[in-house]
Amino acid sequence: MNPPASSSYPSVSLRGIKTWAEDDRPREKLLSKSRKALSDAELLAIVIGSGTADCSAVELSRTILHSVSNNLSELARLGVAELVRFKGIGKAKASNIVAVMELGRRRRLSESLQRSSITSSRDVFEIMQPLLGELAFEEFWIIALNRGNRIIRPVCISEGSVSGTVADPKKIFKLALEENASALILCHNHPSGQPKPSPNDSHITKQCREAGKVLDLPVLDHVIIAAESYFSFADEGML
Repeated sequence: MNPPASSSYPSVSLRGIKTWAEDDRPREKLLSKSRKALSDAELLAIVIGSGTADCSAVELSRTILHSVSNNLSELARLGVAELVRFKGIGKAKASNIVAVMELGRRRRLSESLQRSSITSSRDVFEIMQPLLGELAFEEFWIIALNRGNRIIRPVCISEGSVSGTVADPKKIFKLALEENASALILCHNHPSGQPKPSPNDSHITKQCREAGKVLDLPVLDHVIIAAESYFSFADEGML
């Protein structure tokens, strides 16, 4: 799988990496300069460690990144089975890539969960995107809040398929009450990357809104998460 001829990437010599100029060797460049000086391909090349007889680690990294339109969120979706399809990537290298992407996701999740309260739909996106934004299947979550809109904790309600998941209002409010929540926010993802709500999304939002009124446990929002964007029912005046 080589980049198309029209690729704008600069060509890379096929000489062994030890014969390159120091600035062209990603590990040496990291040590002599800084991690910010490296491109995504160079950082990935360090993770991979080596290329093949015909392709350097940097070239191989560029090929992998090109296959996902240089989108790191899309790279994070690839598993070992997808990565080993690239010539020069075996299970060990594929596992390294998956592990590094997962560490990045967990770091972002840890940082987002340090947020003490929710004041906007953007806060919801930043908290839930590391959990949901890169999944290949749908999950439905709630964020349980206390009276000051401080986060008690996010709770997974259900897991589904690429096309949908079942969100039962009875289970939603049972878990919210178990958390002693005073309010809640609904949240699920669209693996398609398009956060526009479906008729079923609107239906479950309406059901939960009405149930919340009866239980005095208001639903403040329903946020649909995509890889790089989101949709808020509250922001759109649909709640």
